[in-house]
Amino acid sequence: VVANGENMAGGSGITPATASEVFEAGVDVMTSGDHLWDQREVESLLHDEPRFVRPQNYPEGTPGQGFCVARKEGLPPIGVLNLQGQTFMKPIDNPFFAAGEAVEQLREETPVIFVDMHAETTSEKIAMGRFLDGRVSAVVGTHTHVQTADEQIFPGGTAFLCDAGCTGPQESILGREIEPILRRFTTYRPQRFGVASKRVTLNGALIDIDDETGKARSIKRVSEQMQEE
Repeated sequence: VVANGENMAGGSGITPATASEVFEAGVDVMTSGDHLWDQREVESLLHDEPRFVRPQNYPEGTPGQGFCVARKEGLPPIGVLNLQGQTFMKPIDNPFFAAGEAVEQLREETPVIFVDMHAETTSEKIAMGRFLDGRVSAVVGTHTHVQTADEQIFPGGTAFLCDAGCTGPQESILGREIEPILRRFTTYRPQRFGVASKRVTLNGALIDIDDETGKARSIKRVSEQMQEE
């Protein structure tokens, strides 16, 4: 189970405590993105937690790792690579160059490789999927909080989904309370955007991968509303 956890800490960033909760719930590898640095405590995760990865295309010398190989009894080793896009985001190194180098290293250990492409635009995510087609098992986008309906398997055997969506409150605007955001759009005045809480939904994708070839057999979107307590 791979999950992007970059906004688990009250809607902004990650802390060791929130990461621990998610790992205990069954997540094997956690990825991140442009909100990585929102919480100061993330430094300890980057240094001490081998199951946590940050975008590989961060500048040289950045703490942490951009990819890892997860091992679980009864399953083949699974490589997980985290990348961050450049378009409409803060300046960062080229994700295509970083991806090519990282995938070469991962393929020395396993043919099963999952890529989290954390990016703003659909074009950049699709381009990465096409760029890595046949070299990785899956490229799944994150960041926009909105699940897309374009799941497919490319000719080379790489499963693709432009955005996995958001596990969080759907009665919201991208996970935040509705009214403050509407006031911001209509009054142009600063507002405090609290985290919403209603209609929590699990978003993601189930991908079936051939252990020997690393090629995807199928990809299915997941969107399940959680029961309200």
